[in-house]
Amino acid sequence: MLDYKLVEAFAVVVSEGGFEKAAKALHVTQGAVSQRLKLLEEQAGCVLLVRSSPPRPTSAGREMLKHYRQVKRLEDDLCPGLGQEAERFTTLSVGINADSLATWFFPAVDRYLDTEPVLLDMSVDDQAETLRMLRDGEVLGCVSDRAAPMQGCRVEYLGDMDYHLYGSPSYKMKWFNEPISLNTVEKAPILIFNRKDVMHGELFSQVLGERPGRYEAFYLPSSEKFAPVIASGRVSGMVPEQQADEYVERGELVDLLPGHVFTVRLHWHCWNLASGRLAGFTEALVNGARQLLVQRP
Repeated sequence: MLDYKLVEAFAVVVSEGGFEKAAKALHVTQGAVSQRLKLLEEQAGCVLLVRSSPPRPTSAGREMLKHYRQVKRLEDDLCPGLGQEAERFTTLSVGINADSLATWFFPAVDRYLDTEPVLLDMSVDDQAETLRMLRDGEVLGCVSDRAAPMQGCRVEYLGDMDYHLYGSPSYKMKWFNEPISLNTVEKAPILIFNRKDVMHGELFSQVLGERPGRYEAFYLPSSEKFAPVIASGRVSGMVPEQQADEYVERGELVDLLPGHVFTVRLHWHCWNLASGRLAGFTEALVNGARQLLVQRP
């Protein structure tokens, strides 16, 4: 049987990013935190934490964290049923892609957050990467472009985000005035979110039949800044319609490849737990997203 005081110390070291910060959060000495972790590893019979800076869980440690967070979620739901007062707020950890966070996510869950004592601990990554957070137990649920559920999880379709390649009218005149070709694409400066971002390559492959071998890339890991930087005329870039519409209406952005779109189908994945709080958040998120995102069969 695990001693959950020890497991909690391990989880706090990981979430706080160090033994000293964990000691402050738990109101104990740093030595006490180290001792608890040592005892937990002895109980588990394996190393759970790599003592790096910041400390990071081993493969076994990630499984322990996943178990702890699932148990903690269920305990929080159980307290009211036993006549005990739960903590004032419940924290739900969520993995999400940057474009969703910048556009539809909060409008979808605002009403829920206004009426329920829930706090969010949000982790941001590419929509193709967020599922790893769920698999490793870092989050309770995530927004992903993957449709297939993982073992022990449920999945709900949220809706589609449609991306186009946009540029300013002056950019189009300078770089896309001729019929588009591989040579055109490889010479034109393009804004890319980060090195995991592949949607521009997918769109060019759709248009040209092959991916460009190189890009004049301007990297900017900020979804909110994408449209204004593209509107400056220096670069083109892939932007969801939700962000681009106001710039298009003002004539600041134009679609550089009319008739061509890259669609990201978004899904909500979460642990299949008997948790009323997680179920309530899931219902609110799914219903809200389906009102705000394009719905397709």
